[in-house]
Amino acid sequence: MIVWVNGTFGAGKTGACRELTALLPGSVLFDPELVGSGLLAVLPGHRTAGVADVRDLPSWRLLVPEVAAALLAEVPGPLVVPMTLLRQDQRDEVFGALASRRIPVHHVLLHADETVLRARAEASAEARARQPGPLPGGPPSGPAPSCPPSPPRSPAGVAEHLAEYRAALSWLTADAAVVDTTGLTPRATAERIAALVRDGAGRRPIVQTPVPETDTVAAAVLLFDEQDRVLLVDPVYKPGWEFPGGVVERGEAPTLAGVREAAEELGTDLDQRTLRLLVVDWEPHTGPRHGGVRLVYDGGRLDAAGRARLRLPAEELRGWRFVTLEEAGSLLAPGKLLRLAAALRARATGEVLALEAGVPVGEGAAEAVAEG
Repeated sequence: MIVWVNGTFGAGKTGACRELTALLPGSVLFDPELVGSGLLAVLPGHRTAGVADVRDLPSWRLLVPEVAAALLAEVPGPLVVPMTLLRQDQRDEVFGALASRRIPVHHVLLHADETVLRARAEASAEARARQPGPLPGGPPSGPAPSCPPSPPRSPAGVAEHLAEYRAALSWLTADAAVVDTTGLTPRATAERIAALVRDGAGRRPIVQTPVPETDTVAAAVLLFDEQDRVLLVDPVYKPGWEFPGGVVERGEAPTLAGVREAAEELGTDLDQRTLRLLVVDWEPHTGPRHGGVRLVYDGGRLDAAGRARLRLPAEELRGWRFVTLEEAGSLLAPGKLLRLAAALRARATGEVLALEAGVPVGEGAAEAVAEG
């Protein structure tokens, strides 16, 4: 189990978490700042140039769940993790990776009035500003990325971070159990966190999607409204938006997998005989993510009554929306956006398109010849 204690600079995470380890038997403090320091010591300067925060590095978001899982193999747990996460996509990636390893997460947000947070953070920033020199582990020249949760060095940096925190509060307070630390000692804060853990009030149920061990076949079903906008869903276990659908199980027909996934994710009742294949796409294996064959089907239109019946599993999806292709550009990963564009083209023309990495087979070769 992991107790993830979130909050902006000045919320009191570190002191409360140290006290919390004395209240939770077998618990160990795991500070992901150690992962950030290690990356800054290993990665070449050109890789970290322009990166303001190591949380923006994919390697940090991959390593933190791996290190947490390794630690829980060595100690009884829970792991107490003081770490600021203000971007929901980063929260989804890290928490989703923990869930795929069958590690439950209790998410607690330490909060205080902004005047209190500002005073605490500015005091810390003033002390930090008196410490000259680059951050430990940074590249030999040029500015080093900050290693969370180190506070900003200036009042301007404090104001910028608090603005970012303020913007994140809407999703943070919906996702985490909130503890107001105004007037609380670290011990009193830890006692409130321990009570939340015992009651299960902060536990975030996330679908435990196993990490594929090899390439997979997946089926997606596109559903449309009366304006021909396509339905996308927002998973809680990974960043970005998605098409309804999922991995085809062993011995299962792809159309049946699409119907099953749509029923599980949306509460819809589709007929597999009415699905029309639009796209067959081969997705390459990139980094730690496996690829495979991706099938995209036209599932038809959802009228107002059908939309009213949509029901999302809270442990898997947090929202849905109909979007145009242009609007999908800010929600989908580049490969999925190419796949959607091809599927819309196939739907309009009545053809079936074969793709490789989102590019119709033959078109990429023709473009390469033209460019050459």
